[in-house]
Amino acid sequence: MTDLRVLVVGCGNMGASHAEAYHGMKGVEICGLVARGDSRHRLNARLGGGYPTFSDFSQALTATHPDAVCLTTWPDTHEAYALAALAAGCHLFIEKPLATTVAGAERVIAAARAAGRQLVVGYILRHHPSWRRFVELARGLGKPLVMRMNLNQQSHGAMWDVHRNLMQSLSPIVDCGVHYLDVMCQMAQSEPVSVSAIGARLSDALPPGMYNYGQLQVRFADGSVGWYEAGWGPMISETAYFVKDVIGPLGAVSIVARQSGAVGESDNVDGHTRTDSLRVHYATLDGANQFVHPDRWIDCQDEPDHLALCLSEQRYFLQAIQEGLDLSRHWQDALNSLRVVLAADEAVRSQRTVMLGRSSP
Repeated sequence: MTDLRVLVVGCGNMGASHAEAYHGMKGVEICGLVARGDSRHRLNARLGGGYPTFSDFSQALTATHPDAVCLTTWPDTHEAYALAALAAGCHLFIEKPLATTVAGAERVIAAARAAGRQLVVGYILRHHPSWRRFVELARGLGKPLVMRMNLNQQSHGAMWDVHRNLMQSLSPIVDCGVHYLDVMCQMAQSEPVSVSAIGARLSDALPPGMYNYGQLQVRFADGSVGWYEAGWGPMISETAYFVKDVIGPLGAVSIVARQSGAVGESDNVDGHTRTDSLRVHYATLDGANQFVHPDRWIDCQDEPDHLALCLSEQRYFLQAIQEGLDLSRHWQDALNSLRVVLAADEAVRSQRTVMLGRSSP
């Protein structure tokens, strides 16, 4: 079997990590690196300098004739680039979000289905063994669930530049929120039915109408509820910036990330997937209303780093192509999480609760 030829489009944080994963994989060959700025040259040098580089996506697509495209560009380019890649007959790995609108995401999914090509969305937490365990433990807490999550980032320097670029098209609760709403949907295993949200604009360095702090509250059909909070910028507090906590009738489970939750680490991308340890609390009481079981600590010190998680994602992408995996559920889940966070953005702007309708890819 010949190697899968992949065109890497976007050479920033995630693009570089995925390219490094491809670089070390058997059965995969990078056929080009695409970025508008100098990041393509820096990444090429980091990988040994042997890959063709391009500043224009269309030119690269025509010149390299790839089997697959890895798309990690700014969110407002995702739909157009994805449709072009699929029209060229390429399989597609695309970083979240799939698009900046639900309709756009549906168009990309429809194009993948019509072309008979595999489409994998980069939900990195689904490949993390400790996060999978977190979901499994949460499902054992009974119903309804109360899910509390945030990821606030006191960004400065280059990361503040990255965040301001992201906010040209998406707010923090949309860009980061898709990961954690995906986790909540896995935990609740129930349809999200409504979303409320608040937001605040804390800097004049943002595009008009954009806000850099937000919190959403989501309700599920089974009575489960969850909130997610995200703020970006040099003004953001690092107090309780890494909350990952689920409560049910039978107890609670929490990620206790001693290293990831440390002061000065909030905008460290490598720390955003770390768990360090899980703490399981049992609600059972004896006749004297004392706890029957002590809290249980689960050590997660041997967890994969960010590059290993990207490698896992790309192995799954390769497997999906080689084995023709049915990705319909994956597509539905990507739509569901995007639908919730975009409804949250609508709730911020309208100052109203948004009722959710069911989406069907």
